[in-house]
Amino acid sequence: MCTLDVLNIKRKMSFPVSIYVLSVWLGFLCVMFVCLWSGTWRGGFAWDGSFLQFNWHPVLMVTSLVVLYGNAIVLYRVPLTWSRWWCKRAHAGLLFVAMVLSVLGVCAAFDFHTANNIPHLYSLHSWTGISTVALFTLQWFVGLCAFLLPWTPLAFRAHLKPLHIWMGIAIFILSLITSLSGINEKLLLTLNGRNGSNTKPYTTLPAEALFANSFGIAVVIFGLLVLKLLFGQKWKNPESENETDRPLLTDAR
Repeated sequence: MCTLDVLNIKRKMSFPVSIYVLSVWLGFLCVMFVCLWSGTWRGGFAWDGSFLQFNWHPVLMVTSLVVLYGNAIVLYRVPLTWSRWWCKRAHAGLLFVAMVLSVLGVCAAFDFHTANNIPHLYSLHSWTGISTVALFTLQWFVGLCAFLLPWTPLAFRAHLKPLHIWMGIAIFILSLITSLSGINEKLLLTLNGRNGSNTKPYTTLPAEALFANSFGIAVVIFGLLVLKLLFGQKWKNPESENETDRPLLTDAR
């Protein structure tokens, strides 16, 4: 048995399966939280410029930039039996779905603001949100050209890889920050007890506030678990960091 095989066995044995399973479960829980919040307390969904259209915004953004994105970036840490080429495809595919959903989420917010004469991009949440989506889109297209297209120079891949990894983690952290600020902003704007609203103010901590705050805590825990999996050196796959060779034809089939 060669040294690389021994290292791979040790890496697989040290991988924290319980943390990974918990992160996947929390990801589903976050999606359930935001769907129930928008569907139960906020009245449901539509695409007609009303408040019901805006309800798509948190659902799409959390599902894409937090849950799908978080699962995509830890894919290389999971001790799968796939080849590196198939890991790249799965990584890029999950991120593509996340990118499409995030753009739809931004469209839902912009359409709602336009239909109701609300200014665009006036809050800190909107600034960090649009920056995150823009960076994510740029990151995906650069990653596609650099790491999936076969004619990209290997030296360029090797030099870009550290920046690609760092930027991916930075985008995920920005996504968590933006999600938390969005939850808080939504609660402050809707649970104000003013303008004829029949809801209790946020300061009295009504049931919706408790639910949304719990949702925010779930997002934080999910993010911490993903970062734990990303920064664990014991289960880091050295092959996934290697960009000095091209995938064999047998790997790409």
